[in-house]
Amino acid sequence: MTLLSSTVEFTPDPSPAERILATAHDLFYRDGIRATGIDRVIAESGVAKKTFYRYYPAKNDLIVAFLDYRHRNWMAWFEDAVKRHGGNANALVPALAEWFGSDAYRGCAFINAVVEVGGTLPEAVDISRRHKLDMSAVIRTLLPAGSRTAKADARALAMAVDGAIIGAQFEDSPEVALKSLARVVKAITDTARM
Repeated sequence: MTLLSSTVEFTPDPSPAERILATAHDLFYRDGIRATGIDRVIAESGVAKKTFYRYYPAKNDLIVAFLDYRHRNWMAWFEDAVKRHGGNANALVPALAEWFGSDAYRGCAFINAVVEVGGTLPEAVDISRRHKLDMSAVIRTLLPAGSRTAKADARALAMAVDGAIIGAQFEDSPEVALKSLARVVKAITDTARM
């Protein structure tokens, strides 16, 4: 899967489970979890209702599978993107610019999921928390080695990334969010060097 398109890519001949997950991924991310009914996922994935329920007995099962799938793929993309852009904290801005500039960009699937279903689906909160901790761990690897404040700095940068993700959803252009993130990155990296 590439985060810069709206279509999940599977094998040339995807299984029914893969088609269901790919369809749910695109619909949940683009239109929202609550706004996407199971009948729509079934129709757009081209599977029979019985087949759908064999793989996902309830919508909550599909939501959890969607979040797990999104987590694995987003993290793979994120790690690759920051490496391609220099492998240090400054790589956060151009990496996120790639994502924010995509026509498929709809913010953070995990923040969106917690807002939509977090009160009724604790698993969504757990997966989202793990996602944010894993993102923070990757960010920590971008900071200078040996810093006594690396853990706190990584968490601060992760919060700034989340703020930029949300800001990019509301602004006419993601540039404001990216410039704000760049300022936070500079402040933290300048302090870490001292």
